[in-house]
Amino acid sequence: MTALLVVLGAALGAPLRLLAERVAVARRGRGSVLGTLAVNVVGSLVLGVLLGARGAPAELVALVGTGFCGTLTTFSTLGADVVRLVEERALARAGGYLAATLVLGLGAAAAGWAVAAAV
Repeated sequence: MTALLVVLGAALGAPLRLLAERVAVARRGRGSVLGTLAVNVVGSLVLGVLLGARGAPAELVALVGTGFCGTLTTFSTLGADVVRLVEERALARAGGYLAATLVLGLGAAAAGWAVAAAV
């Protein structure tokens, strides 16, 4: 049952990830990192809320945490984007993107956790 819940969550997260990337490219052009940044921050927030809600059922964690957030967010694309930017000699942009992802992602996860734990 757990595997099915992960697959169901992934069936929602993966298309949203693709949509975010397409919107970012349509608005900012090829090579934009905003789609990846957005999904990583949103996924961090969602996972923070889920895990901050003490006693969340294991089934919900599998569906939303592993399935949805696992396919919505993408560490591999973050890494590839940073390497591409470095190769293009856009060092400030690469550093800014990496720093923004870490600060905003961790901040969103912490905020989500704090809000859910307070409820």
